[in-house]
Amino acid sequence: MNTLLEVRSGPSYYACMASILDTLEAKLNKANIRKVLVVHGDKSWVVAEPFFPSFENVETSYIKYDGECSDIEIERVSKFAVEQCVDALIGVGGGKLLDLTKSVGNHIQKDIILIPTLASTCAAWTPLSVIYDTNGSYVRFDIHLKNAWMLLIEPGILLDSPIAYLRAGIGDTLAKWYEGNALVEKIASKSACIELAHIAARQCQEVLLTHGEEALADLNKGKWTDALQRVIETNIVTSGLVGGFGDQFLRIAGAHSIHNGMTSIEQAHHLLHGEKVAYGILVQLLLEGKFSDIKQLLPIYEALKLPRSLSDIGLTVEHEVELQQIAALSVKEGEAIHLLFPDISLEKVQAAMENLEILTS
Repeated sequence: MNTLLEVRSGPSYYACMASILDTLEAKLNKANIRKVLVVHGDKSWVVAEPFFPSFENVETSYIKYDGECSDIEIERVSKFAVEQCVDALIGVGGGKLLDLTKSVGNHIQKDIILIPTLASTCAAWTPLSVIYDTNGSYVRFDIHLKNAWMLLIEPGILLDSPIAYLRAGIGDTLAKWYEGNALVEKIASKSACIELAHIAARQCQEVLLTHGEEALADLNKGKWTDALQRVIETNIVTSGLVGGFGDQFLRIAGAHSIHNGMTSIEQAHHLLHGEKVAYGILVQLLLEGKFSDIKQLLPIYEALKLPRSLSDIGLTVEHEVELQQIAALSVKEGEAIHLLFPDISLEKVQAAMENLEILTS
């Protein structure tokens, strides 16, 4: 592991408030931005468009993304943005779309404004993009030199988001503690920034285990409550601070490697990113021998409807080929699982998944 700690704390400006988007043009004018490109999806734009302001003095172009943050899509959107001579990009959508917008903005060196329509990842906060191929399989993650200029959260947009994505966000954000803490345990001397990241990781766990179920119920009722806002901001802001201050020392470990392996099998394609990561947390904890943590999480997973077993993924222990494929890809060279377990093997990962079945049956 490279021992250099590089801190990227977050966007230059963040706000979460009803009608916050009505302030956007004034901020663009103040920064002398005259032309923007809005990158959007299909369903997310249907929800967000009623909240999106009509600009009087800022020219706006639009482009719909193809559903993946891939190298091909980054090149396509970058080319269009350059042709349109835009001064800034506005990404309106979920995690993959926001990652795409960050990649394009850094590629063409333009300001980035992010408006999340889901609270499923910390993508809106971090200067990082997860890159997939055109089939949705994980390729790599890129850390950008430049973070977003602005992150604007409109509660009305997130109140109309599918509950499954908030649930997945909880799963993904819980990993900030279980992966980050496992990594910190291996550090003899912790810097101030690593300590801050560790505190943020613990905060993620405490807020989500305390308020996660309540927040899901509130979203299901369409009510913006303190519990819902705390969980949403934990998924986006506090989660982003873990990697922002902790860098590689607290970013990802075993759970995300298991996720990366799962992206390669068709049976898991119905699961969202955070749901795969949530299952990966349990596999990592079993590899660590932390059975008390597993015992604590299993009833919470059941209440939150996060995947706990192979059957939740769409597999059984008889799916030998698929289990070997997940395990093999999760331990390939360069995967973060090696930070925790230098001598990890596909056999150990496969055995952990099989042994988890005993604990969850």
